[in-house]
Amino acid sequence: MKIDRLLAMTILLLNRKRVSAKELAERFEVSTKTIYRDMDTLSQSGIPIVAHQGVSGGFEMMEQYTIARQFLTLNEITAMVAAVKGITSVMDDRLFATLLEKVKALLSKVDRIDVEQQGTGMIFDFNPWGQSSIARDKVNTLRQAIEETSKVSIQYLNMNGIASERVVEPSALILKGYLWYMQAYCELRGDFRVFRLSRIQELRMLTEHFVRRETPSLESYVWNSEWSKESKREVILNFDPKVHHRLLDAFHPDQITVLDDGSIQVKGQFADDEWLYGMLLSYGDHVKVEQPASVAVEIVSRAHNIIGRYSN
Repeated sequence: MKIDRLLAMTILLLNRKRVSAKELAERFEVSTKTIYRDMDTLSQSGIPIVAHQGVSGGFEMMEQYTIARQFLTLNEITAMVAAVKGITSVMDDRLFATLLEKVKALLSKVDRIDVEQQGTGMIFDFNPWGQSSIARDKVNTLRQAIEETSKVSIQYLNMNGIASERVVEPSALILKGYLWYMQAYCELRGDFRVFRLSRIQELRMLTEHFVRRETPSLESYVWNSEWSKESKREVILNFDPKVHHRLLDAFHPDQITVLDDGSIQVKGQFADDEWLYGMLLSYGDHVKVEQPASVAVEIVSRAHNIIGRYSN
């Protein structure tokens, strides 16, 4: 519909400096003539759009113009309320508390009553079940360090269990799934690194400040299988139906097969490392290694070592 296209164009121009007629035509799948007519329509409706001629020409919104409440639907505003509430669940910050009140102010009194009675339909809570305040304290301390450009000293435990003390320049906090990470320049490595907050044993904000560096794009942190030094091989596991719910969270659906007897088979390529054995032992007697035999032998050996710790 034309009205939907006009609204989408308005929002796009609010978020972009200058957009050419060709780009708009391609984006909305219409002709450039239609774009020019749409711009005339928006201008006549009172939206201050400036047209620039030439090679670098295009359309842009006047800097002082902002979107009005009428452009947002009730569902869109309630979604914003839910999202901001989610942020305040993990960050003790007056900024987000104030932001929540401002977003709520976009709702009329009638809309507020409807939202209270019906709910938003969405809840964002970035605190995992049963998590203590330690994670929240880390997030708030690091966020303060980022804002004040203060260096931070951390005691860090890497994936191999090796501890190290590092001084870092934090640049961003990342919530990936249910885990928090910190992107920071590491003085020890002389480069940017990503640290998992749960592995930070001690955290101390220093009085020394740093000059912000150009940080790598977060898109560059896409998982690369070549990062794992361990070669992978096919592993076949047989699980008890009692742990089916855990398997749905731990493995890809293509790796899971429910067998005729009700047991569950997991087949996939896994590295022969500590993660594999720790994962298998966490299932206790609800899993059996079918292949390869070497993995089964290692599990038996580790089980005997566990028994040995309690034999005395």
